[in-house]
Amino acid sequence: MCGRFTQAAPGEVIAEAFGLPEVPELAPRYNIAPTQEVAAVRAGAAGGRELVALHWGLIPAWANDRAVAARMINARAETLAAKAAFRSAFRARRCLVVADGFYEWRKVGAGKRPYFIGLASARPFGFAGLWERWAGAGGEAVESCTIVTTAANELVAPVHDRMPVILEPSEFALWLDPALRDPEVLQPLLRPRAAAGMVAYPVSELVNSPRNDVPGCRAPLAAA
Repeated sequence: MCGRFTQAAPGEVIAEAFGLPEVPELAPRYNIAPTQEVAAVRAGAAGGRELVALHWGLIPAWANDRAVAARMINARAETLAAKAAFRSAFRARRCLVVADGFYEWRKVGAGKRPYFIGLASARPFGFAGLWERWAGAGGEAVESCTIVTTAANELVAPVHDRMPVILEPSEFALWLDPALRDPEVLQPLLRPRAAAGMVAYPVSELVNSPRNDVPGCRAPLAAA
């Protein structure tokens, strides 16, 4: 699964990486946790791409209340087309969740050790995501998202058996295309990213608490 990630790249770098028409104003974040707002890129209503804030934890349009979001932070790539909570969004409401790293916990003895995983270049990247719009009985409206996960590559596997789907920039246009609704065309994109060019290293237990949102969360253990 993917339960924590980072998004600390400057706005101009994010705008260039995702082909945004404007430079977003985003504060660096080093320990993003479920149910928080996250930055995501999706197809804009007037064409092009837009950056929006989405609640992390997808709330299906048919849900009775928003509490279900806590159980919908991730969606398995293998079952997107079949699961009622995700199949509609898979066809029509896809997004890129903006990130530049994520955390996983490796079992060590009776405990767990956190690891930071990202690109060696430190460049931002896009998690494959789905988004949904939900309206509560009292008129409350929430736009939410989930991060798609797949089997771990050889770098991540010693830490955890799953990892988020990291799309290549050349795949962004296909994933975001609102006219494309064929799961069979989209499914091949949902594979583990090649381990080449990625890094993984242990970090301190500072990241264990979402209250800690500081650069030290992703510093290598010896320097944390």
